Amino acid sequence: MSEKKSLKLPLIGEMLYSSRNSFLGILLGLVAGAFLILISGVNPLSAYGALLRGAFGSWSSFTNVLVRSSPLLLGGIGVALGIKSGVWNTGIEGYMYLGGIGATIVATGNLNLPPFLYILLCFVVAMVFAGIWGAIPGYLRAYRGVNEVTCTIMLNYIAIFLTNWIVTGTSLAEKGAYYPMSLPFAENSFLPILTKGTSLHPGAFIGLIICLFFFFVLKYTPFGFRTRMLGSNPFAAQYAGVNSKNQMVIIMVIGAMLGGLSGAIECIGLRHRLYMEFVTGVGYESVAAALVAGGNPIGVIASALFFSVLKAGGATMSIMTGVSSSMSSVIISLCVIFVIGVGVADAKSVSKKKKKLKNIEKEAESK
Repeated sequence: MSEKKSLKLPLIGEMLYSSRNSFLGILLGLVAGAFLILISGVNPLSAYGALLRGAFGSWSSFTNVLVRSSPLLLGGIGVALGIKSGVWNTGIEGYMYLGGIGATIVATGNLNLPPFLYILLCFVVAMVFAGIWGAIPGYLRAYRGVNEVTCTIMLNYIAIFLTNWIVTGTSLAEKGAYYPMSLPFAENSFLPILTKGTSLHPGAFIGLIICLFFFFVLKYTPFGFRTRMLGSNPFAAQYAGVNSKNQMVIIMVIGAMLGGLSGAIECIGLRHRLYMEFVTGVGYESVAAALVAGGNPIGVIASALFFSVLKAGGATMSIMTGVSSSMSSVIISLCVIFVIGVGVADAKSVSKKKKKLKNIEKEAESK
C-alpha cells in the first residue's frame, strides 16, 4: 500500500465511525423523546408528524428551517474545526455578539456604498472584531495553558454584557425604544430576501458553502493535515515539526471569525438592528451541532438542518398536539447526550479489543 493511501484510510475510517455514532445517538435521542411525549399523554407519531408538517408543510415553513440553520452551520463549522484540532472552541455565542457589534457599527453609518460592498464591509468588520476576541482564549490556551472552555464561556458573558451596554448606553442605541436596540441599519446594508413573503436570505447558502470548503481544506490541504494530526496525536504533530501553539491560535481565530460572520448575518439579514441578547442560546446550539456531527464538516450540515427542523417544527407540534414547546430543545439535548454516550462506549470497546490483541501477542511471543 502506498504512503498516500495509508494516510487516507485512517481519516475515512474516523469519519465513518463518527457518522455511525452520530446516527445511532440521534436515533436513541428521538426514541427517548418519543417516550417523554408518550408520558405526557400524546401519541409520539402524531407529535412527530406535526413537527414535520411544521418544518416541511409549505415553502414558507421550509424557508424558516433554512433561516434557522444559518447560524448553526457557521457556528457549527467553527466548533468542528476546533474538535478536529483537539481544541474546544465553545465561544461561538460571544463571537456572534462581537460580530453583531462590528456589523452594527458599519451598518448604522449610512455609508454611500453599493449594497454588495456595504454588506461585504459589514462581514469583514464583524469577522475582524470576532477574530480579535477569539485570539484571547486562543493565546491563553496555547501559550499560558488556560482551559479554553472556561475562558470562552467567561468571555461569552462579557460579550453579552458589552452588547447590552451598546444598545442601552451609547450613541448607537435607539433612544426611547420599547426594547433595548440599536439605531436602524441602512437599507443598502440589508442582505437580499431570496423569496418574496419569506425571511429567506443567503445566510444558509453561505454556511453550506463554507462547510463544504472546510471539508476539502481538512481533507486535502497541508493546513488540514496539520489540524487533524494535532487533534489525533499532538506529540506526533510536534515531532513532525508542526507549530502546535500557533496552529491552536489560528484554529481559535478562524472559529471566532466564522461565529462573527454568523452574528453579522443574523443582524443584517434578519433583524436589521442589533438587539439585546439577540442570539441567546444559538451559539451553544452550534456547539451541540458540531458534537453531534463528530467534528465532520459534512456532518455539521446534516446536524444543523436536523436541529433547525426540530426548532422550526416544534411550535407547530406544540399547537397541534399540546406537547410543550420546549420539547424540541429536550430532544436536541437527548441526541447530544446519546451521541456522546455512544462515542464513549465505542472508545471503551476499541480499548478492550486492543488490550485483548496485546495479550494474545504476548502469549504468542511467550510460546
